[in-house]
Amino acid sequence: MRVSEKIIEGLLWLSAVITVLVTIGIIWVLLSESIGFFRQVSIVEFLTEKEWTPLFANKKFGIMPLVAGTLLTTLIAIAVALPLGLTIAIYLNEYAHARMRQIVKPLLEVLATIPTVVYGFFALTVVTPFLQQIIPGMAGFNALSAGIVMGIMIIPMISSLSEDAISSVPRSLREAAYGMGSTRLQTSFGVMVPAASSGIIVSVILAISRAVGETMIVAIAAGQQPRLTMNPLVPIETITTYIVQVSMGDVPQGSLEYKTIFAAGITLFIFTFALNNLSFWIKKKYQEKYD
Repeated sequence: MRVSEKIIEGLLWLSAVITVLVTIGIIWVLLSESIGFFRQVSIVEFLTEKEWTPLFANKKFGIMPLVAGTLLTTLIAIAVALPLGLTIAIYLNEYAHARMRQIVKPLLEVLATIPTVVYGFFALTVVTPFLQQIIPGMAGFNALSAGIVMGIMIIPMISSLSEDAISSVPRSLREAAYGMGSTRLQTSFGVMVPAASSGIIVSVILAISRAVGETMIVAIAAGQQPRLTMNPLVPIETITTYIVQVSMGDVPQGSLEYKTIFAAGITLFIFTFALNNLSFWIKKKYQEKYD
């Protein structure tokens, strides 16, 4: 038993070390290549310029259009996923019978297993034509369709994590609310949701992080036109879409244009790193509060 336990402990330690080394390697590649980019392009221009045209003759290196496109599709996705995901979580926890819960939860998990390229083509060939019948001026590639389908994709993440957070609320709070004469609806939204707010907030932040890093849906359905706009009806380009565009194109490796993908990549890394740490901080803060 001691030998087997030591082997297992060693494998776990090795897995942790490999994870840390891979993360350090990714950061090193991003930083080393980005430094070469910022030696030729001012970081002030990178952060304040309002146009992103590194592949054009008149080159401009303002990341803001890509950031705006990323935030726009993410906001649309959260606007779709948050109310639906939270409503599903409350229904499963407070209203659904055990048999219904056993049916609905696996069906939700199926959404998480669908390849994102399928979601992308669904947005382009189904959602966009449908929305164009309602909004005639909508472009064929647009942020609205991509954001809506991205929201559908992250519904399982919000609903599952929120349902787990609501389930972890002490039963005594629910019974106390019923004892005070509260209805099931009042108990759900007035007691259970506030008590599980830390877990719900964490689920939303993780869903935002997932949406920020999404590639195929926005690459297929949102277009490849970087523009500084919050209009969801026109083509836009996100950070991930641009990275795919350059990586799959004819840009010479080692050129300034090629190095832009590392500058964009480290921007994306900072976004997701900040969001993940924010969720960890919120969870830790609430745990310390209630412990």
